[in-house]
Amino acid sequence: MNFTRWSARLPGTQRRAAARDDRSSVPSARAEYPRPETGPRQRDGGTSRVTPGDDSGVTENRGPAPEDLSTRDILGQLPALVALVHGPDHRIAYVNDAYTAAFGPRPTGATAAEAMPELTELSLLPLMDQVLRSGTPRTVKSRKVRSGNSYTVTCTPVHRGTDGWKQSRSGRGNRNRSRVSDGGVLVYAADVTDHAEAAERLRASERRHRETAVTLQRSLLPQELEQPDDLRIAATYQPGGTDAAVGGDWYDVITLGAGRTALVIGDVMGRGVRAAAVMGQLRTAVRAYARLDLPPHEVLQLLDGLAAEIDASQIATCAYAVHDPNEGQLVYASAGHLPILVCDEDGTVHRAEDPTGPPLGTGGWIHTSGTIALPPGSTAVLYTDGLVERRSEDIDEGVAALERALSGAKGSPQVVCDRLIRSLGVTAEHDDDVAVLVVQHPARTGADAELFHNASLDLLGGTEAAPRARAFATGVLTSWRFPAELCDLGVLAAGELVANSLQHGTPPMRLGLRRTDRRLIIEVTDGDDHLPRRRRADPADEAGRGISIVATIASSWGSRRTPGGGKAVWCEFVLPK
Repeated sequence: MNFTRWSARLPGTQRRAAARDDRSSVPSARAEYPRPETGPRQRDGGTSRVTPGDDSGVTENRGPAPEDLSTRDILGQLPALVALVHGPDHRIAYVNDAYTAAFGPRPTGATAAEAMPELTELSLLPLMDQVLRSGTPRTVKSRKVRSGNSYTVTCTPVHRGTDGWKQSRSGRGNRNRSRVSDGGVLVYAADVTDHAEAAERLRASERRHRETAVTLQRSLLPQELEQPDDLRIAATYQPGGTDAAVGGDWYDVITLGAGRTALVIGDVMGRGVRAAAVMGQLRTAVRAYARLDLPPHEVLQLLDGLAAEIDASQIATCAYAVHDPNEGQLVYASAGHLPILVCDEDGTVHRAEDPTGPPLGTGGWIHTSGTIALPPGSTAVLYTDGLVERRSEDIDEGVAALERALSGAKGSPQVVCDRLIRSLGVTAEHDDDVAVLVVQHPARTGADAELFHNASLDLLGGTEAAPRARAFATGVLTSWRFPAELCDLGVLAAGELVANSLQHGTPPMRLGLRRTDRRLIIEVTDGDDHLPRRRRADPADEAGRGISIVATIASSWGSRRTPGGGKAVWCEFVLPK
C-alpha cells in the first residue's frame, strides 16, 4: 500500500513543501554574486555547516531539516502509540513502532474490531464512530487495558486528499458526514500508567483518611441516646459524600436529674480528623459542665473559653437547651447556631427567635438564655447547617424548607428524622455532613397518663413544717400505690430535705413530688442560693447527716440554682419493675 496515500501528514507539511517549490523557481541572488560558503550546506540528505576561517574542510553534520522529514519518520519515532484507521469499518492504515511494541504488529487493511482488541478494551470503537461522523476530536483519559497499563487517548478525524491524509476541521467534517468512507481516525495514545497509579495511591490514601475520620467521628458521638421519662428522642448523623471531608457535627442528650434533660447540638467549622478531635473535646466538656446543672447561657460561656484554649483557629457553633417537665418549655442558649424549630400537634411550626451569640472560641460576648414552648404533643428539631445550607440558595430558604417538611412529618422520632433527611434532599453524596436531633414530648392519655403525676406543697416554715411535709408525702405516695418500703423511703427523704431547707434556706419553700413510669422524684426549693454538699459528720455533731442519709437511700440526688434566685435540692428513686 502506498504510504504517501494512506499516511497521516502533519498539518502544514504540504504548505511548506509548496513553499519550497516556489522558492526553487525564483532565481537566487547568490547565483549571480557568489560568496564564500559559510552557511548551511546540504550533504547526503542532511544539513552541514562550514566553519568560517576553517581550511580543513571539515563540516558539522546536524541531521536532516524538519521540512525534509516524512510523516512516517516523525510518527515512527514518537514514544506515544499512534494508529491510523480509515473508512466506516476502521481498517488499519498504519501503526507506529511504539504501538507495535505495546500490542504487537497489526495487519494493514484489517478492521480494527478484528485485529485491534485493545481498542475494544479501551472502549474506543464507539468513540471512533462518533469522531468519524462528527468530524470533532474526542479524548478519553486514563483507560486501562488487560496488561495493566493506562492510556489517555485522543481520536482525531482526518480526511483523504489527493496527496494523502490531512486533519479534518470540524466544519468540514460536519459537511461531509455522509462521506464517512473518505474519512479516517488518527488514534494517539499516551501511556499514563505512572500517573494513574500515583492518582490511585492518592485516592486510596484519601479513602483511608476519610474512613479514619468517620470512625473517629462516630466513636465520639453517643453510641446510644439517653431516653428521659418524659421525652422520646432520636438522632441521625450522616457524613458527607466521598468528595467531602468529614466535619465536626455532633449531638448529645444528657439527663440532669429531677426529670430535666439537656439537649445539645454543635458543629466544628473544619474538616477531617482535627475537626472530629476538637468536636470530641467540646462534647466531653459540655457533659462535664452539664453536670453542674448550670443555666444554658452559663454552659456556653464556659464552653466559649475552653474552645479558644483547645484551638483558637477552630470555631464551633453550639445550641444547648434544657427541658423541665414541670415548666413545659425549652430553656436554651445558642452560640452562632441555627434556630431550634418546634412543631405543635396541629402542625404549626415555631422558630426560636431569641438572638444568638457569636460562635464558640471568639470570646468577648455575654451569652443569654431564651425560652420556647414545648407542650405535650409537640416535636422539637435541632440540626446542623448541612441539612439546610445549599450553595445555590440562601440559608433562610433552607430553614423555611425544613419548617415545611417538619409541619407534615408524623410518626416516631426516628421516622421524623428519616423523613426530614429525605425531604431536604440529603443523599449519600451530600457535600456536607448532617446531624439531626428530634425530640418529642408525647401527649399521654388513658393508662399512660395514670403513670405520670405531680403534687406539691408550699411550706410556710416553723416547727410544724417538717411534720406537715411528712404527712403530705405519706398521703401522696400511698395514693400512688407505691410499695410500703418505697413509701417509707420517700417519706424519710422528703423529711430530710425539708429539714435541711428549714435550717439552711429561706422562704419561700416548696415540696414537690413527681412520679413517672420509671421513677419517683422528690424536690424541695427555697430562696437561698447556697448549694448543699455531702460531708462526713463527726460522731459528736448533732447535724450534718441529712444529705448523707438522702444520698444513701436514694438512687441519685443533686442540687441546682433556680433562675429567679434560690436553689432546688432533689433525689430520685427508681421504681421496681
